[in-house]
Amino acid sequence: MGSYLPNTEQAQEEMLREIGADSFDALFAHIPEEVRVKDLNLPSGKSELEVMEELENMAEKNRRFRHIFRGAGAYNHYIPAIVGSVVGKEEFVTAYTPYQAEISQGILQSIFEYQTMICELTGMDASNASVYDGATAAAEAVAMCRERKRDRVYVSAAVNPQVLQVIKTYCYASNAVVEIIPEKNGVTDIEALRGALNETSACFYMQQPNFYGILEDADALGSIVHEAGAKFIMGCNPIALAVMKTPAECGADIAVGEGQPLGLGLAFGGPYLGFMAASSKMLRKLPGRIVGETVDRDGKRAYVLTLQAREQHIRREKASSNICSNQALCALTASVYLSAMGEEGMKQAASLCISKAHYLAAELEKAGLRPKYSQPYFHEFVTVKQGKSSKILNKLEENGILGGLMLSEDEILWCATEKNTKAEIDLAAALVKEVCEE
Repeated sequence: MGSYLPNTEQAQEEMLREIGADSFDALFAHIPEEVRVKDLNLPSGKSELEVMEELENMAEKNRRFRHIFRGAGAYNHYIPAIVGSVVGKEEFVTAYTPYQAEISQGILQSIFEYQTMICELTGMDASNASVYDGATAAAEAVAMCRERKRDRVYVSAAVNPQVLQVIKTYCYASNAVVEIIPEKNGVTDIEALRGALNETSACFYMQQPNFYGILEDADALGSIVHEAGAKFIMGCNPIALAVMKTPAECGADIAVGEGQPLGLGLAFGGPYLGFMAASSKMLRKLPGRIVGETVDRDGKRAYVLTLQAREQHIRREKASSNICSNQALCALTASVYLSAMGEEGMKQAASLCISKAHYLAAELEKAGLRPKYSQPYFHEFVTVKQGKSSKILNKLEENGILGGLMLSEDEILWCATEKNTKAEIDLAAALVKEVCEE
């Protein structure tokens, strides 16, 4: 932050005098002498140039891939330059919602616009101000659905394993039972779901597309869940939502997902963004914060925080969630990205993902990798080649390419986005062919 300056010694002395202390030691006089740190043994300070050089030397230890064919929850999408230009402004560089919210109208408006765009993307009635990441959003959605007589949670086996782990952690702490609905041929086993649901069922969570990239029959799954009186939660890829049916059209009660594809770089795994949207019937159970639009006493447009049913405002046992914050900077990034892309830009990005993934799949099949599933997919797919996964991925890495995610020594989960060119796809396929022919 360009305007940041550390306090001078003179300024520090003035602050000490203002509060009635004659030294820094006096500030800590109430702390027993035996537990105070006497000497931190910190090295001497460095100049800005020296610090930058040291950080650059540390960064060079990382392996940076220019060509990426891996997804599995984090995706390498194009980010328009305007996104970084806007969110890099100093007045925006914070991950938090201000506590004196009503005097921070600009930040509140940015969150309100984010909520509006998430509702447009998902077709749902209301969105919160965001949560930490997609896995947290899924777990929070599950918590929204539990009732006194309905505490059994159902999750498709075809969801991201990391998301499943977070859901299990949340449910373990609240004594809720998690039951896994098996997958069949890469998608949720519909009959298994139908047979599992009963009067104790709280909800069912699935992903669209699922972890293997396949498009599920969300309409059928939603109908079965609602017939049992349970809630239907859809985990969605936000780029795919530009060209497929919205969660609302599929009958979802809650739509959640990882917002990283919306203008956030891969960034070594975070910080990311969890979006949450719900039907009007579930509105009051949404965790975290919601920004609302109103008018002030002069009739001018104003923004306020509303429905803050969280532990900092009411008793912990009465709170709808223990989510304390939101990813305001990440949510702003998503808002700017969605504004810059527009409806047509989002559709184009999604269409390119589909076409390039299918071209990649076709070339890999020619190279010797058999597709595992035949169902329609978005931009991820699984290939099979007995005993070759490690050799294939090592070969690609030697040539500066990050290949797919190894599911086993026989299977790889691949991904293509709009950033993958024909030339790099052809190169990857050629290298894979060399390994397959060995």
